[in-house]
Amino acid sequence: MRHRILTVLLLFLITFGLITCTNQTSTNPPNPNRDTSFRIWWNEGYFPEETATIRKIVAAWEKQSGKRANLTIYSEKDLAREVKNAIERDNPPDILYSYSGDFSLMPRLAWQNKLADVSDVIQPAKDLYEPSALQAVSYENNTTKKRSFYAIPISQNTTYIHYWKDLLEESGSSSEKIPKDWNAFWKFWGDSQTALRQKGKSELYAMGMPMSVTATDTFYQFEEFLEAYNVQLIDKDGRLQLDAPETRKAIVAALTQYSNFYKDGLVPPKAIDWADPDNNIEFLSRKTVMTPNPSLSIPGSQRQDKETYFNKMATVEWPNRVDGKPLTYLVAVKQACLFEASTNKEIAKNFLSFLINPDNLSEFVKGSQGRFFPVMTKQLSDPFWNDVKDPHISVAVKQLKNTRPFYQVVNPAYTEVQSQNIWGKAIRSIDVDGKTPEQAADKAIADIKQIFSDWK
Repeated sequence: MRHRILTVLLLFLITFGLITCTNQTSTNPPNPNRDTSFRIWWNEGYFPEETATIRKIVAAWEKQSGKRANLTIYSEKDLAREVKNAIERDNPPDILYSYSGDFSLMPRLAWQNKLADVSDVIQPAKDLYEPSALQAVSYENNTTKKRSFYAIPISQNTTYIHYWKDLLEESGSSSEKIPKDWNAFWKFWGDSQTALRQKGKSELYAMGMPMSVTATDTFYQFEEFLEAYNVQLIDKDGRLQLDAPETRKAIVAALTQYSNFYKDGLVPPKAIDWADPDNNIEFLSRKTVMTPNPSLSIPGSQRQDKETYFNKMATVEWPNRVDGKPLTYLVAVKQACLFEASTNKEIAKNFLSFLINPDNLSEFVKGSQGRFFPVMTKQLSDPFWNDVKDPHISVAVKQLKNTRPFYQVVNPAYTEVQSQNIWGKAIRSIDVDGKTPEQAADKAIADIKQIFSDWK
């Protein structure tokens, strides 16, 4: 399930924040004992079909190329540890695919000239990709002082809102009444809690909004709130935009609204200490009416229960921004990278080219059972992704038509903002420490400025 990646992501980010900073000035000679066989390290799939498909693709490539690949499948937790150790020993694999790599690892390694430029792999397939997917793997290299493609887009996901249709109906409302106005949307769920509490459901809460520093979901969801309030933290050239008075004002407004969900008793009290799986657990236990969640892992977990998947649970688009315009969704692009230290670059690129053959890539992404979505335009026209009767995938496809990448793509220094969960700290400081939203915003702004000042 989704939490297997997200529960270790924060540790993953912090770990690489430490090791890559120390490696920047390393003068250690190349490791004479490094493994020179062609090695692929791959994240274990959430569903058996994902892992089975990558094994099948590797076997097909071996048969076609006459080459051998040493494919190793790791759990997300083990992968984080093994990659850390491999980089420290100057013995990384040739190819790495990590579910959480796009949040911190790939941007940092590209910046430090540790990833190979894979533009020659992407170029023949460039017209097949969604522009946003290509933007998400265009990283800056501090050695060459140029931006280029340092990873291969594999799949994508954004954050979705799920709710219980039957609970909503029990509250006296319905799916058709869900507002598109930003403030009315959030009030709607609070009203559903009030109505259900009056019917005796005293332990039911309106929303499963994460409020903790531990949960990476906290910054994932809150950054959608910043988007809704039209906050641009970084411009297209990677420069911070935090000194404008209107930016601070909008951050304060977003923090006020988000933290008030906790203060007003609309989220479970333990949300302040949640880890990433907890909003899933609370929702699937029917203790919250709705919850936002990165990826479609929640409905995916119920796919075999047709009644729940199709009739009781639903997915709805986020409301419009505060100014009434459609919300832009932050998209996470899952990607594979090739290490610059690889002694098998040509073989690795040959494999990557084989992998992103549209038929192969389509088969792999389908193995995620709808959790992740294609990054190639034509694949999105496949009937699998266009079943209008599917109450979850059909909504996700709509959201993926209006996306932007996270800020670390524009400036890798933002990976440290996520690593420290600056926004989670700000929210907790309001709800637990009694800080005002203004104080929390000023501290977050100062911390982000310091991070960017210290970035090298």
